[in-house]
Amino acid sequence: MDIRDILAKCDHTQLSPTATWEDIRALIDDGVKYRTASVCIPPCYVAAAKSYAKGGVKICTVIGFPNGYNAPEVKAFEAEQAVQAGADEIDMVINIGDMKAGKYAAVRDEIALVKGACRGRLLKVIVETCLLTDEEKAVSCDLVAGAGAEFIKTSTGFSKAGATFADVEIFRRRIEEHGLNIRIKAAGGISSIADAEKFIALGADRLGTSRIVKIVKEEHLL
Repeated sequence: MDIRDILAKCDHTQLSPTATWEDIRALIDDGVKYRTASVCIPPCYVAAAKSYAKGGVKICTVIGFPNGYNAPEVKAFEAEQAVQAGADEIDMVINIGDMKAGKYAAVRDEIALVKGACRGRLLKVIVETCLLTDEEKAVSCDLVAGAGAEFIKTSTGFSKAGATFADVEIFRRRIEEHGLNIRIKAAGGISSIADAEKFIALGADRLGTSRIVKIVKEEHLL
C-alpha cells in the first residue's frame, strides 16, 4: 500500500497532558506536509491550531476525554465550544459505566446529544474496547449508528490497551451484518507501517496514531 494512502487515513495525534503549543504547532506542520486526514489535539489548542493551520489540515479534538464519565450536557457543551473554536472533527468518549451496565438507550441518547452539538461536523465515538466484552463491542456499533455518528473508534490510548485486529474485525462484521452506516477508526498502539496496513485491510477507514508520521520522517519514506 502506498504510504501516501496510509497517511491520508491517519489522524496525526498529540494528546499528552504535557503537550505545549510548540508541540501542537509541530504536529500541524507535519500534518500539512504529510497530508494526514487530520491532527487530533487537546481542546484548549483548537482555536490557535485553526488559525495556524490556515486550512492546510483538518483540526480534530476530543470530548469527555479520556474517561467518558462527564455528564451528557457537559460533553455537548464541550462539543459546542470546540466547534465554535474551529474544530472540523470531534472524537468523544462514551459513558463506559452505562455501557457496562447495559444502559444502552442512555449511551445512544448521549451520543445523539453530542452529535447535535457538532453542527454537522464529523463525530467519532470512542468506546474503549479494552474495557468491553465482544458482545458489548458489537452492540456499541448499533448504538453509534443509531445516534447518527459517522465513526466508531476503538480506544483513547489512555486505558489498559489500544486497538486490536480482533476489535476491528468485530466492528466490521457487525456493520456488515446489520447494514450500519458507520465507519471504523482504530487508535492506540499502532506502531508500525505493517500494523497500519493490516488495520486498513481489516476495515479501518481512520487510524489514530502519532507513530506513522514519525516513521515516515525517520526512514525518509517521502
